[in-house]
Amino acid sequence: MSAFFELVFDIPADHSFTYLIDDKAEADIGKRAMVPFGKRDCLGYIIAQRDSPPEGIKEEAVKKIRRVVDSEPLFDNNDVEIARWMAGYYLCSMGQALSAMIPSGRKMVHSDISDNAEEALLPLSISDEQANAISAITSADSAGKDKLPQMFYLYGVTGSGKTEVFLRSAQYMLNAGKSVIYLVPEISLTHQTADVIGKRFGSQSATLHSGMSPSARLAEWMRIRRGDAPIVVGPRSAVFAPVKNLGLIIIDEEHDGSYKSGNTPRYHARQIAFRRCSQEGARVVMGSATPSAEAWKLMSEGSIKRLDLSRRLSGGGMPEIKPVSLAGVSGCLSKELKDEILLTHQMGRQTILFLNRRGFAHFYQCPDCGWEQTCKRCSVSLTWHKSKGRCMCHYCGYSESPPEVCPKCGSMNAGYRGFGTEMIEEEVRRTFPNLRLRRADADTAGKKGGLQEALSLFKTGMIDILLGTQMVAKGLNFPGVRLVGVIFADTGLHLPDFRAAERTFSLIVQVAGRAGRYFPDGKVIVQTLRMEDPVITRSCALDVEGFFNAELSQRKALNFPPFSRLIRFTIRSKDECRADAAVKRLASFAQTFLPLGSDMLGPAECPIGIINDNFRRQLILRSPSMGALNSAARGIITKYEKGRDSKTYLEVDIDPVSML
Repeated sequence: MSAFFELVFDIPADHSFTYLIDDKAEADIGKRAMVPFGKRDCLGYIIAQRDSPPEGIKEEAVKKIRRVVDSEPLFDNNDVEIARWMAGYYLCSMGQALSAMIPSGRKMVHSDISDNAEEALLPLSISDEQANAISAITSADSAGKDKLPQMFYLYGVTGSGKTEVFLRSAQYMLNAGKSVIYLVPEISLTHQTADVIGKRFGSQSATLHSGMSPSARLAEWMRIRRGDAPIVVGPRSAVFAPVKNLGLIIIDEEHDGSYKSGNTPRYHARQIAFRRCSQEGARVVMGSATPSAEAWKLMSEGSIKRLDLSRRLSGGGMPEIKPVSLAGVSGCLSKELKDEILLTHQMGRQTILFLNRRGFAHFYQCPDCGWEQTCKRCSVSLTWHKSKGRCMCHYCGYSESPPEVCPKCGSMNAGYRGFGTEMIEEEVRRTFPNLRLRRADADTAGKKGGLQEALSLFKTGMIDILLGTQMVAKGLNFPGVRLVGVIFADTGLHLPDFRAAERTFSLIVQVAGRAGRYFPDGKVIVQTLRMEDPVITRSCALDVEGFFNAELSQRKALNFPPFSRLIRFTIRSKDECRADAAVKRLASFAQTFLPLGSDMLGPAECPIGIINDNFRRQLILRSPSMGALNSAARGIITKYEKGRDSKTYLEVDIDPVSML
């Protein structure tokens, strides 16, 4: 009797396809296979086996699997269940969900593993607060299958020892024969955390991240799946690691937006962690000095148990934070910041300068007629990159030279306005020619190993000033840092996104947390043009409680998350009229399917109306709960797709994090 297999593909098709077993009989559930699909061969995921073809289809009409890619299964029934849930929740296909979960490598390379555990790294003592937190996490009852997992939040000031609590809780799980997934928000933090975990747990640890080659990721994946590495560290996608007997998922810097995927399926690692832990009876521990608004609300309601760490442990104190007005300042550095940089250097200590905007200048403009150099393909200003001699778009990559005179009025006064990290670098070098400076942003980190080299040189004291974007703001621990300068705190405040204040507050508090971690004399200068703005004043006072009380009351009044749930539909098309017609059609279906108690925002142009020659329109559905809204969205999509204009594209984002 022939064997038949069900395969799914990385395409938006919400059903599986049946194939006959391959000639070598290597097909098995959990493996990938190359099969004929239409006029070409495609890579598919084998999710089920059956004894007969689907009803109404003759055996001779079923195509045969050409070859099986994997010698052993890459995924199991637990993974298939998660993929099935993701497909339902994030309104994607099961194949798209599995594709996001499984490494894409075709062959494995040898993975260099060394058993370098160093017991000396275990601190001799921990604080009472740390001990209480570890006790709460490790003594909790595990959740039963499909019950809400036990959820904890390690809320503590920067430098208060959250990592040690995470590591000791992980050690407890490993001793109990369970596995641990340790999530960090970005690859730049993965290396630092992986080093710490590698030294503590040796060959029991594995790393998964997109910076690895596909074959290296696949090798680590199989090592984890075989049970050789019960503790896994990595950014967002590591939440899918195929660990055996999951006991704990740690989400470090839980507030960070990079835990949300920007491509289909647009999953949030926090949501997947909750689901996995509920499915497998494990616990979740999150941590941050600046929790997300969602987590703060759940803590205040008691759904997540809050564990406080209130003081710094390495001899440091909370830094003195001073807001300084940029009004009337010529250049980018105020007198106060220059004086502190010099004093810090004289003390033999280090400085971090932070600006969340790369390039030399933010835009190229004519002051006489107001003309501004914008991208030919996107509705955004071009950023002047002096080192490349080009004005560049950070959305689509388009670039052009700056004009010598204003093309609109002929004025010779046209020039760059605003500032980016390149300009700061130039001014700092000019002001402090004897200080060793290194820039760390997306332009410099693009060079292989560039970021890691800069961070390790800075850590060993070979750099006096580290200048960078948000990659220097998070989680990094440098003993020599006395001073942090926030060059311009207002960059994100004016964005048309209800999370703009939360993001700005988090960034300032996080980057301020790099100062004075080992000495009680840390100093932070926050340069701003909005001295009275509550976001600036509360972040400078490190008033997390006050900020969230005000922010959540405003969100409640406006009915925005976490007091409502959102689904965002984005239509894009090269043709503006087609985009407009498609979003109106989508809105008409939404009116029909909208559940009771829900409402609709739009249709409207997206805040960034054009990206890469695509006109963008949006429609947002809002409801107190996700269940009925999700069902309605599925109905809307099904109806919309039936007569869809083939020259328009629909993107669906459940619980969107960015509204631009």
